[in-house]
Amino acid sequence: MAFHELLKEVGGLGRFQILQMLFLCVSCTWVYPHVLLENFTAVVPGHRCWVHILDNDTASANGPGILGQDALLRVSIPLDSDLRPAKCRRFLRPQWQLLHLNGTLSNTSEPATEPCADGWVYDRSGSSSTIVTEWDLVCDSESLNSVAKFSFMVGMVMGGIILGHLSDRFGRRLIFRWCLLVLAVAGSCAAFAPTFLLYCSLRFLAGFSLTSIMTNTTVFIMEWLPPRFHAMGMTMAICTVCVGQMILGGLAFVIRDWHILQLVYSLPLLISFLLSRWVAESARWLIITNQPEEGLKELRKVAYVNGKKDVGDALTMEVLRSTVQDELEAAQTKPQLSDLFRMPNLRKRMCLLCFVRFAICIPFYGLALHLQHLGSHVFLVQVLFGAVSLPANYVALLALNRLGRRVTQALFLFLMGTSILAGTLVSQEMQILRVVLSTLGVGFSSASLMGSFVHGNELIPTIIRATASGIIGIVGNVGAALAPLLMILTVYSPHLPWIFYAVASFIPGLVVFLLPETKNQPLLDSIQDVEKERKGSRKGKQEGTYVKVTRF
Repeated sequence: MAFHELLKEVGGLGRFQILQMLFLCVSCTWVYPHVLLENFTAVVPGHRCWVHILDNDTASANGPGILGQDALLRVSIPLDSDLRPAKCRRFLRPQWQLLHLNGTLSNTSEPATEPCADGWVYDRSGSSSTIVTEWDLVCDSESLNSVAKFSFMVGMVMGGIILGHLSDRFGRRLIFRWCLLVLAVAGSCAAFAPTFLLYCSLRFLAGFSLTSIMTNTTVFIMEWLPPRFHAMGMTMAICTVCVGQMILGGLAFVIRDWHILQLVYSLPLLISFLLSRWVAESARWLIITNQPEEGLKELRKVAYVNGKKDVGDALTMEVLRSTVQDELEAAQTKPQLSDLFRMPNLRKRMCLLCFVRFAICIPFYGLALHLQHLGSHVFLVQVLFGAVSLPANYVALLALNRLGRRVTQALFLFLMGTSILAGTLVSQEMQILRVVLSTLGVGFSSASLMGSFVHGNELIPTIIRATASGIIGIVGNVGAALAPLLMILTVYSPHLPWIFYAVASFIPGLVVFLLPETKNQPLLDSIQDVEKERKGSRKGKQEGTYVKVTRF
């Protein structure tokens, strides 16, 4: 298990690693916002039924225009329970007598109403166009708005299962590039979809490819960096995602047409696809899949880019085979998906990692929903979410490198649960304090999630890392879907969902100590490495193995 020594020899954190990580992070700035895009492209604007005397451009029952718009609205649209114009009903015929009533209808019968047979009129002051106005996803069709989001989430789940396995089978680079192209084409075509069914199908493809792009980005970073830079690499990736959220809030504020916003986040991915031809395949994956010649070629390329030409020339197949002998022996056995849960030590890790990710995602997305109830503008909330996560991830980086993976996760999970519980004790009138506690909760949840990403990638062997990351991500998505469902419990008590979110924060903080510590430890490459591992063995092996490449 000396591949990390080869990485040090060819430059460690050199020019190649920095350039590749920069490209991956910039791509994620435009990839991840596709998850949040329908917060703006699927906004439901104010609406009412189309009425002849109000909205007919060619003729008007109002004659010379004696009555104003408010009066015509009063005789055409009934009032709802909040005494506002109804969104989904209109009077069968104008109720002129309502103009002469001062308050009560006790002596009159309820006027007959009907659904919006001629369509709707939308308030376009917030957004000039959304998918809701495009296909009239209101009233009886309002549930279809959730279908679009659901199709994207289903695509993410399916992509995590299928593409994670394909990445371990055919390589990270091939699947990464293919998914960039699919996301760019599906996202661009969605802007011109003539029917809602086709739009949902394209969103499914977008979600299907997005999961693999994000997973392979983290895998590339972890497998090309020495162990002591793993936390830094993951922090960079997650911080660029936070920057992407902030940019999305700003662009959505400027671009109010959903077609244009969809294209703005899809077309640049075509450029990323073209540039991705220079992304290097993981040499670690090539070696562990019994392709040492290709792995040697990639290592030499990295050495030359990092200015280590002498080291690159000195790298030969004999040096490579002697250095990674254990990895090459393990490569003779092809892993199966069932190995994740068949081998006892690996099964324990997978079950614990899945539980921790599931539990963290529940309060993470629960807090995201809570931010929308702070009374702020939706665009400002999006920017705030990303801005808070930036310093939180930097603090998490420092903690991961100093305190270790387990203590850092437990600390931030405890702080997140505490902030959620404290928020339930604060009255509605103390808005500033509620905003502060919610903001802290978002920061702590982001830091906890980053620690989970780092720890999970370090605990899973290279040969099946992408598949395992996909499965863990799927379980996390289940927790994300469960978070809004817990809001149903507010019918019993407004504090009940938040108590569940807090409990979901505290429990994984204890469970994480059942997993091994991986701070500054080399990555595991084979399933045999996991099964043979004993307490202290990795540290001893790290200290006792050192390979120096010299010119012969």
